[in-house]
Formats: sequence, C-alpha cells, structure tokens
Amino acid sequence: MRRHALALLGVAAVVGGMVTAVPSVASTDDTQAPRTTTLKWTDCATSNYPTLQCSSVKVPLDHAKPHGKKIKIALSRVQGTSATHQGPLLVNPGGPGGSGRTLAGFVAKSLPAKVAAQYDVIGFDPRGVGASEPALDCRPDHFAPVRPASVPKSRAIERANLSRAKAFAKACGEKYGDVLQHIDTVSSARDMDVIRQALGAKKINYFGYSYGTYLGAVYAKLFPERVRRAVLDSVVDPTGIWEQVNLKQDYAFDERHKAFAAWVAKHDATYRLGTHPALVEARWYTMQRALAKRPAGGKVGAAEVEDTFLPGGYYNGYWPYLAEAFAAYVNDRNAEPLVEAYENFASVDASGDNGYSVYAAVECRDAPWPRNWNQWRHTTWKVYSQARFMTWNNAWYNAPCAFWPTKSLTPPDVSNSALPPVLLFQATDDAATPYEGAVTLKRKLRGSSLVVEQGGGNHGISLSGSDCLDAHLAAYLTDGTVPRGDGGEADAVCAAQPDPKPLESDTAAKATGTGTGTATGNGTGTGGSTLHGLLGFRP
Repeated sequence: MRRHALALLGVAAVVGGMVTAVPSVASTDDTQAPRTTTLKWTDCATSNYPTLQCSSVKVPLDHAKPHGKKIKIALSRVQGTSATHQGPLLVNPGGPGGSGRTLAGFVAKSLPAKVAAQYDVIGFDPRGVGASEPALDCRPDHFAPVRPASVPKSRAIERANLSRAKAFAKACGEKYGDVLQHIDTVSSARDMDVIRQALGAKKINYFGYSYGTYLGAVYAKLFPERVRRAVLDSVVDPTGIWEQVNLKQDYAFDERHKAFAAWVAKHDATYRLGTHPALVEARWYTMQRALAKRPAGGKVGAAEVEDTFLPGGYYNGYWPYLAEAFAAYVNDRNAEPLVEAYENFASVDASGDNGYSVYAAVECRDAPWPRNWNQWRHTTWKVYSQARFMTWNNAWYNAPCAFWPTKSLTPPDVSNSALPPVLLFQATDDAATPYEGAVTLKRKLRGSSLVVEQGGGNHGISLSGSDCLDAHLAAYLTDGTVPRGDGGEADAVCAAQPDPKPLESDTAAKATGTGTGTATGNGTGTGGSTLHGLLGFRP
C-alpha cells in the first residue's frame, strides 16, 4: 500500500453548496504527557512491518467480577517516533472475529509518515480471537467442502443445513460454556479500557472498520470521557443489531452481485459471457446449478461458489479474478480456475474456524434472534424472493443463533452528545454495511462528520487508494479537523475510484482460462488489496 502525501490544503467537496473544513472543538490534550506503561513489549516484526512489537494484557472474563477469572488479550504496537505525541491509536478490522494485530502495522505504514509518527498504533485481538486466550474454535472444519446447497429447495437440504447449525451451537456450548456469556461487544469495549489503562493513557484515539465501528461506538457510550478522536469506516447501523443488519445485507449484496454482472457484460470481449447484465447473471446461476450436481474439483459446490463470489461484494478489485474463473468454467469447461478462486477467496470470507466461532458467539450473544425456526424460514424466503444471491447463505451463516446456548443481551443505545467530533467514512453502495447505517450513526453521534464516497461499492474505503478520502483522514488525525457540510447527510463527498480492468494475460492463457496475469486498475493480485485481506467480513 503506497503512502499518501499529507495534503491538508485544498481538501474541499461540494455537497449542495460550498463545504469548508473546520477544526474540532479544542480540548485539553492530556495524552501528550510522557508515556508510562505496565506492558512489556517484545519484537514480533515481519518483513512487511519491521517495527511491529507484541505484548498482552490480562482482563476479567466477567467485568462485573474484576477480581475473578482472567483471560488474555493479545496486543501489537508500532511505536510513534515524533516528539509531538498524540497518544495511542487503537485499531480494529471488524468481523466480529477479525484479528487486529497485523492491522496496526498496516495503518502505521499506510498513514502519511508525519501523521503515523505522532501515534502509538495499537492492534489487538479481541477476546476469543487469534492470539488472545482462550481462542474459540467451536467446531473445526465447519465450512469444509462440500456443504449442502444453501437454498433449501427440498426438506432434505433444509434438514441437513439445520443439523449443521444445531451441531455448531451445541459444540460451542459444550466446549466454552463458561466463556460464551462473556463473548460480546460490551465486554470487548470494556477490554479496550483495560488496554487504555495498561498503556498509561488518559484517553485513546480509535480507528475501526466495519464491525469495528460498532465496537468503537459502544466504547464511546461506556467511556465518553476517554475518547479523544475516533474514525469509523464503513458503518454498522447500530439500530439493527444483528438480525436486521444481516437482512439488509441480503438486498445490498444482491445489488452488488448485479453490479459485478454488469461489469462482466461491459467486458464481454474478454469474458464472452454476454453483453447484457441479466444474461451474465443468469449464466452465473446456471453455473451454480451445475456445481450443485457436480462440484468442481470435489470442492466447489453450490454453497462454495457463493462463498467464492461473496468477497467480490466487499471489494471490486477481486472482480477480474472471479470473472476469469467464471468464464473458464462456462466457456471452456475448465474448473481449475474456479477451484483456485475458491481457495483464494472463500477462505477469506469464512475467516477460519476461530473467526467464525467468535463471529457467531458475539452476534448470538449481543442481541435477540428468533428462536423459532419457522420464523427464520418465512423471513428468509420473503427476502430471497427479491434478493437471490446470498440470502440463504447468510441465513445459514447466522442460523446457530436460533439454537445458541446462552441468552441474548439488549444492545445499548449508542446515542452520544459527550464526544469530540467523530469522523465517519462511508461508500454509498457498500453491501456489507449499507449507507443508511452511516447516516443513522451520524445522527446518534452529535457533532460527528460524514465523508461519503459517492458511487463507491467497496467496504473499508480509507487507506485504500483514494487521495481524497485519505486527505480527510490525515487532517483529522493531525489536528482534529473535520469537514462541515450544509446540513445534509454528507459533510464531504469524494468520487469513487474507477472500477478495475480485466487482467492482462497472454492470448493462450485466456483461451484456456488459466491466465493469472497482472491486475490493472484497483486489482492488486490474487489476494486482493492488503487492507481487504485484513478486514473481517460479515460485516
């Protein structure tokens, strides 16, 4: 990821009228005091992040019993080097279930050097995740191929998927019965305050993507006096936790899949799948039906091909790779690129057994879900009738919540008028966290500012290649400057980055469908962008 020059002047956008950048309300900046910490840091550098350090902190399993059982939260740090120190910047990639330790290295490396040097960038694995202990793994290989098809067109398919969901919930209860009732967003937010204390900071700065926006909003609700600055990118609707958030995703991902089909149709000279988006989309579903009967490579069935193409809804830089695999299968009866795409992308979505275990634990505990499967069935078929692409896949992903072994909590109202200005980033066509969620959170966080990527469909948009977005981020982290609009939804608007172009590969490779050429445009290789490989999916 290239660095961006610090460009604070001339950063303006038009939203109905002229928009000017104004500084945040001044406050006593007590974070610039000398740093004192109880933590011991050790070198855990990688080739990409050579200054990364690691540590850990003990937190109560149950924060209502601070002297009771303790668990470990794994930390990382890229230490600031500037004499102008602005305190710790805690970062979170989302999920729930995403590991945040590597994200610290990415953020420190991707911010302008002058800005990054003013912060200790702190990553952490939330409770249950990654290097934190205990790390959840409820049912190893739960996503091993080939799974039953997602759409239950027969009672047998529905029973098979229900059996998997029940087995996962049961395994979680049996393995982690004393832990599950404490795997939730409020508990993780309280862990963050323990991290703050261990860092010796009176206040924290925070930068969260996706689910990390909700985690940050909950922390701010619990500890408003401890928030110095907060950046929330790709915003979860805090009023829909978690059932409604997932249902709205179904419609949004269907639209994003249609956008992918339109892009493939636009490049018909390359992919030969049709010049009309509806025809391309129809051929995708024909491919899925064929895979239900005969999985590609014994791995990619009807459910797995959904998993494979779902990440394309998060990041259009994946589209050229997905389109090549799609075209090779349909045009040339070559399944190898599809299997390769599954191995590259579906595993990102599932985020591993640990990531999914924490995802389910948090979402099932955070808020009530229907416990009557008939209600799930009725709702899902209703949504599916209008949004075909991932509705049933998403339902089964969350179905363990219908059988979860712990009771659900009531989500907090994150409305807040006690914070300094909070900076929000949102793409208008984001499928994982639809645009309305950012508008809602802006209203709930009094004085916050919303920067919109107009026409953008990617999830996680700052530090991802847009000079316009990143200039707003740099300005805010430098001195608290936020843009102020004319009273509308957006305070500043940035243009969407251009869609990717097809891969450049030789003629023979194109003919056989085995090309693995160099991506142009937004594509950055088979693994996608560095950032999107770090973000936790759903949401």
